[in-house]
Amino acid sequence: MTLFSILSPLDLALSLVVAFAAGWIKGIVGFAMPMVMISGLSMFLPPELALAGLILPTLVTNGFQALREGTKAAYASIHRFQVFLVVGLIFLLAGAQLVAFVPASTFLLMIGVPVSFFALIQVLGMKLTLKSQSTRIEAVIGAVAGFVGGMSGVWGPPTVAYLTALGTPKLEQLRTQGVIYGLGSIALAIAHLGSGVLRVETAPFSAVLVVPALAGMWVGLRLQDRIDQAIFRKATLLVLLVAGLNLLRRGLMG
Repeated sequence: MTLFSILSPLDLALSLVVAFAAGWIKGIVGFAMPMVMISGLSMFLPPELALAGLILPTLVTNGFQALREGTKAAYASIHRFQVFLVVGLIFLLAGAQLVAFVPASTFLLMIGVPVSFFALIQVLGMKLTLKSQSTRIEAVIGAVAGFVGGMSGVWGPPTVAYLTALGTPKLEQLRTQGVIYGLGSIALAIAHLGSGVLRVETAPFSAVLVVPALAGMWVGLRLQDRIDQAIFRKATLLVLLVAGLNLLRRGLMG
């Protein structure tokens, strides 16, 4: 079976462009690849194929992002945010089991409203910050991120909002995002191997999109390396605002 048995040459070409764009944005701010890919691919592909397409590019790029500074640094991030990771994983698995029973739009609205509010007021100049990590707050945000991620495949916005509120330095924030999303991507891939979304017919399509996604990420990283913490924070907040508004759109429109 070839790729062209499930999509046309034009669809494949457009998919490669979407994957490159998603990788480019991820290279700059460290997140938003699943949202860009699912939004872009769903414009011309069936939702299930769009979801399958993003799984392997997301998994591979998050692995590169997490290990860019080496395994020791990645382990340090795992240790620092272990509460977020453990609670998030538990709720991701729980959320995935409820996909067939609870409308994803409900949870998209639940996370879209606070994320959009958080990003908007900070873009307008107000700052919401956390002086230090709180186990209770981290567990709550991890639960929300994991549960919504299990339902919709989108767990980036609450994660970024939390790291931004902590004032996490740029390189540490990017590495931590890579670790959190990487482990989440592994869980997501396993879940959809079981669901049948990622299978013999769709896996080659997802694998092909890894190359343009990595190329886009490389270009984005070259730009990200040149920007300072203040500009990085502003870029992150703008992308977070767009992501939050997109979650609201998806929640309201179903």
